[in-house]
Amino acid sequence: MHKQRFTRGGAWSVYHPIGVIMIALAVVVLGLFSLYTLGIDLLPQLIYPEIRVRVLDPGVPATVMEDQITRQLEEQLAITEDAISVQSRTTEGRSAVDLSFAYGKDIDIAFRDASTRLDRAKRFLPSTIQSPIIYKRDPSQIPVLILAVSSHLRDAVELRTWVDKQLSKWFINLPGVAAAEVGGGLVREIQVLPDQQRLVALGLSLEDVIKALKQANVESAGGRLYMPEQEISTRVKGRWQRVEDIAMLRLNGGSVFLGDIAQIIDTHQDERLRVRFNNIPGIKLSIQKQPQANTVKVVDTVLERVAWLKAQHILPTDVELDVVDNQAIYVRQALKNAAYSALSGAVLAMLIVYLFLGNLRHTLIIGTAIPLAITVTMILMALGGLSLNIMTLGGLALGVGMVVDNTIVMLENITRHQQSADSPVEGTIKAVSEITSAIVAATTTNLAAIVPFLFVVGLIGLLFRELIFTISAAMVASLVVALTVVPALAGRLKSVHSTFSIHHSGLTKAFSYVLKHLLRWPLLVIALFCVGLWLSVPTFLNGKQIFLPNLDEGRVRINITGEPGIALQEMDKTVMQVENLLQQQAEVESVFTQMGGFIFGRSQYEVSHRSSLNVQLVPQRTISTDDWIKKFKKKVKQLGLVGIKIRMRSAGIRGIRLSRSDEEFSLRLQGNDLELANEVLERIADVPGLENLKHSAEEINQELAIVVDRQRANALGLTVEDIGRDLNILMNGRVVTDFIDGDESIDVRLRLPHNALQNPQDLQSVLVYNKERLAIRLDEIAKVEWIPVPSEILRDQQQRIIEISGNISADSSLPEVMAIVQERLAGYSWYEAGASEALQKNQELTKILLALAIFLVFVVMAVQYESLHNPLVILFSIPFVTIGVAIGIEWLEMPLSMPVWLGMIMLAGMVVNNAIVLVETIELQRAAGLPLQRAIVTAGELRLRPILMTTLTTVIGLLPLALSWGEGAKMLQPLAITIGFGLSFSLLVSLLLVPVCYQWLAQMTERLKKNLNRGFDG
Repeated sequence: MHKQRFTRGGAWSVYHPIGVIMIALAVVVLGLFSLYTLGIDLLPQLIYPEIRVRVLDPGVPATVMEDQITRQLEEQLAITEDAISVQSRTTEGRSAVDLSFAYGKDIDIAFRDASTRLDRAKRFLPSTIQSPIIYKRDPSQIPVLILAVSSHLRDAVELRTWVDKQLSKWFINLPGVAAAEVGGGLVREIQVLPDQQRLVALGLSLEDVIKALKQANVESAGGRLYMPEQEISTRVKGRWQRVEDIAMLRLNGGSVFLGDIAQIIDTHQDERLRVRFNNIPGIKLSIQKQPQANTVKVVDTVLERVAWLKAQHILPTDVELDVVDNQAIYVRQALKNAAYSALSGAVLAMLIVYLFLGNLRHTLIIGTAIPLAITVTMILMALGGLSLNIMTLGGLALGVGMVVDNTIVMLENITRHQQSADSPVEGTIKAVSEITSAIVAATTTNLAAIVPFLFVVGLIGLLFRELIFTISAAMVASLVVALTVVPALAGRLKSVHSTFSIHHSGLTKAFSYVLKHLLRWPLLVIALFCVGLWLSVPTFLNGKQIFLPNLDEGRVRINITGEPGIALQEMDKTVMQVENLLQQQAEVESVFTQMGGFIFGRSQYEVSHRSSLNVQLVPQRTISTDDWIKKFKKKVKQLGLVGIKIRMRSAGIRGIRLSRSDEEFSLRLQGNDLELANEVLERIADVPGLENLKHSAEEINQELAIVVDRQRANALGLTVEDIGRDLNILMNGRVVTDFIDGDESIDVRLRLPHNALQNPQDLQSVLVYNKERLAIRLDEIAKVEWIPVPSEILRDQQQRIIEISGNISADSSLPEVMAIVQERLAGYSWYEAGASEALQKNQELTKILLALAIFLVFVVMAVQYESLHNPLVILFSIPFVTIGVAIGIEWLEMPLSMPVWLGMIMLAGMVVNNAIVLVETIELQRAAGLPLQRAIVTAGELRLRPILMTTLTTVIGLLPLALSWGEGAKMLQPLAITIGFGLSFSLLVSLLLVPVCYQWLAQMTERLKKNLNRGFDG
């Protein structure tokens, strides 16, 4: 006996239409209010389980940085609770240590623990280092707006000072702004340049000068003066008022002035890095937003402040502000396209509904599901702290076709029953009671398939959780609308036959004729579908595997590497040649150059032989970014740059990183065997699809080593530490005090003049001082040697490694490349640290989720039907939709990415909807007394139109997203294509295969029962 379930809600709605409408109106108002409160961003908030520590000590060789800083940091940070990996990258003047945790770890707790460990490590670090920087790997820290500030009147020092002390201050306290960081240019500095020969002649040492500078430039409180009628605080004014006052500082008991033995110059710090925008020197001003702030609103607020500064004439006329990078443009365009896809998908879905029903009022009733589902989703997003991004809006774009499915089935059933009922209310109640259980079953199976995704940890969960959340919320809302709003509105309308509706009687007859004949040959039908399934399997086993689709934002990153130790000016000449060539390209919109290192916030990584160019291509172009890179590489080769390596790649999705390495392809060798690294690199250099190959030890710097004669030094009262300290002061200088100019603090640095140290011979003649303040020439106690040292030192799990890294070309896939690499490196000892392992784990996870989805769908159906017969029939239809997906993948030559696998999981819950409705109707017809085959054919005739409507509305609703119109759409295009092709083919599965399987299984069951009965009777 067929059981009726879940019928009371619809009946209540029929008798209370005003109440239902007012509740729906309240939901819409609350949804619009919630929409106003949502933040806007490109992607969901991604906070990786990783803590990063950076320590800078400019001028210190990489080997010294490793020994004195990196090792100390690693030892302390490695014992942070729940840390699973520690790796480091040490270069001249910079130590970078990355601490990794498992996904699911509370990163705030990890950050506090790591900060405590860093505080302990500081006790063992040199006093010359800059303050260590520790931060979470949070893509929200990527600047949302980068400005290049230039001037045709001001010099680099004046411009940097003005940007740092004035311009940046106007942005710091704007709503949503976390920081306004300044980099590049020249920082003002006062330098004290002593003449060593004069110091010796007067019996003075460097320590005498340092002590005098510190003691003379002091301002302290004197206490309170109490008078009969008032009290006044006092202070001792000892700070210099003018730069010239420094030269008047008395030394050696007052008989010698500082100006007699040293030059005092108001100048700037050594230029180690240059910034240019479109060949114009400038200053980099980066705006970072607060983690929860609205990207678009923050950028708009900053640009409005810039416009206000111009209008108020606060911004000088000689200063130009150029936008280097504006994330809001891409975010706004991507979200606009996603919203357009949702809106156009909704319109197309409604058009399909109207073409089938031919009744505008009924079409509008179905259309109510879309705004109601969206507004309910907005309310839940606001409560869950979600933002408007391409995932949440993409979820709505995917869902607009799905949310009308339930309302279509409900309204179609109501319309059919009203035509034979005495009154609209009576027909509505009967229709609701008949179809409610099928609608609830269909929605529940959809949710059962995708809800497990919400509990997945890792990058997949971070990226797609909000997408699944919005789709799930929209489905639940559509179910409520179908059970309440649709009966309430349709119950007051008398169904009419429209001359405009698609007359489906001819189609129904043709379908009935085909189905009757196929039911005679069930095994043949099943065999044909099985053959199609077998032919589709290789597509999923051998297809090109990637993690995410490539988004062509038109951003190109060019890394230029010269010979280690090359002078900054010489490197600049080479970089300028590449810049000039770029400016000649019609597709290039802008070029932002960081020459001699790079800037992140206020931190500068200075290395003279490395430069990076960020190239933005024009939006309207006829060539893809990858093709442009191939074309430009050929032009760069024509420049004939000797000793220069230039690597180019398309910039990936902002903030998304799959591996521990900076590159997609990475393999690591333990130890520091340079010959082995070269041998491995040579063996894989010609692997198809591998680009920009390099290894971390290929750059060798030449270093001057001062080898101290310890016996001689000890005899003269010197230690190695004394020698190193004095050399550091003479060559790099030491900031000994500061000079206050207005509200600006300017460093005062003691060092030798540059012209006093221009070659190794000059270095040998410098003077160092022993404890008796006697000056001793360096060549008396040490000799200077040239030695080769690594430019970069990589460590993993506190052991040295050499990393071989590169990029994967657009027409290749990482698994294909890794298969060839593994074959060529058989017998070598290495391990993978790129994206291959992450890609493999994610693929395994999606397969588990797919199997779990199918299992949960079966469980839900078994619970609802209290039977295994019908759920098995419905479940049998799921694998065959992969035929349609395979056709789409092969036809469009689409790689297998995570959105494709997500689409497969969603299909597991979606494709059973039509089968559930069809099987439910077959059960009703059999319960009414019809024989098996007649019940199947009659059910097929009754459900043909709603099945066609629900499938076509979903597929057509996905069309704008599948066509990938505009920026950002490619992220979810594979998902839309997968669902579109899968659902389209599911029409054949639902209308042909399911009835055949139902009949076959029913007949088998009847035969089994008869055989059992005969056995019992016997």
